Amino acid sequence: MLFDPTIFLEALVSPALIQGALTTIGLSICVQVTAFALCLPVAIGLSSKRAAVRWVLLAYVWLFRSAPMILVLLFIWNGLPQLFPIFRSSWFTPFLAAYIGMTLVGVAYNAEIMRAALGSLGAGQREAAAALGLTRFQAFRLVVLPQAMRIALPSLMNEFISLLKSTSLAYTISLRELMTTTSLSISASFRFTEWYACAFLYYLVMVSILTLAQSWIERRMSAPYSRKSNDRNSGLQPARTAPPLNGSAQNL
Repeated sequence: MLFDPTIFLEALVSPALIQGALTTIGLSICVQVTAFALCLPVAIGLSSKRAAVRWVLLAYVWLFRSAPMILVLLFIWNGLPQLFPIFRSSWFTPFLAAYIGMTLVGVAYNAEIMRAALGSLGAGQREAAAALGLTRFQAFRLVVLPQAMRIALPSLMNEFISLLKSTSLAYTISLRELMTTTSLSISASFRFTEWYACAFLYYLVMVSILTLAQSWIERRMSAPYSRKSNDRNSGLQPARTAPPLNGSAQNL
């Protein structure tokens, strides 16, 4: 069978595929927002002076960075109901199971990114803030965190893009996201090329939008530092004067 543009266009605007794409986007945003909110306390705790806190968080990060995403999803969806009867109720939906599993993995990866970003800033930043009379919390919020975010942003956005594509693994727990909807449509029509092309186009558009957003945010966050650097460099430039004329040139 040849590629049929009519079937492709019908599939592209089909309500089922649009709903699957919206589920993918909604799950990705919910997971990333939660993972970002939780990764900062975990990243700070990884450098805690309390050994118990540090080792517990290190074990958490090690565990969920080692486990494949699909294994975490299957354990939460199939394992938790066996361990805890409360998860056998109707409120425990595939979306919620995917949200929990992907958040646990996302926090581990994002915490490592933030820990590295915070560790890349020297102690001089905090010492300078203390010299200005800032408290430790003010120094962290106003001096350390903005610089760490600028360093971590590219990696965090890359994790977001990877998360968006990893939502396709939720088909294993029957979540009707983009790839699950595509597979069900293919099983009903046996039109592989058209439906896979539609799914690829949806992912291409979503990832492209995130990439453009990443570039825009990076420019906005780097703009103040670029202006300060330009102002500093322009202030250090000596005034250029014309070289003195030699005697023959003066006579001319």
